[in-house]
Amino acid sequence: MLVAKPGLDGHDRGALIIAQALRDEGMEVIYTGLRQSPPQIVATAIQEDVDVIGLSCLSGAHNDLFPEVTRLLKEQGAEDILVVGGGVIPQSDIPFLEKNGVARIFTSGTTTKETADFIRSAVKEREGRP
Repeated sequence: MLVAKPGLDGHDRGALIIAQALRDEGMEVIYTGLRQSPPQIVATAIQEDVDVIGLSCLSGAHNDLFPEVTRLLKEQGAEDILVVGGGVIPQSDIPFLEKNGVARIFTSGTTTKETADFIRSAVKEREGRP
């Protein structure tokens, strides 16, 4: 899994906590660091051969940045990489993000266990495993 902070958002505490929690759940996690562009995120995901990209956004730019990541994945023939997101995202924006290829948005209060369980289940489903 790749955890990424797209755009100019300079706060990564939540992303770091999620990355560590998913490692504790047994996942291999790569963290890109702050201020990554969608092309950088997609290139890293493809290079590292990840199953999932987790995007974290607190800046309010999620409606631009998240769909750009999914668009670039499709353009690169890597739409099999699952994209999930989290951060400060209004409930009213979630349908738009899901329509644009984000599999799930995890809002404040979501447990790390719930996040890990969803990722495991979604990856198995994409791979055709029960």
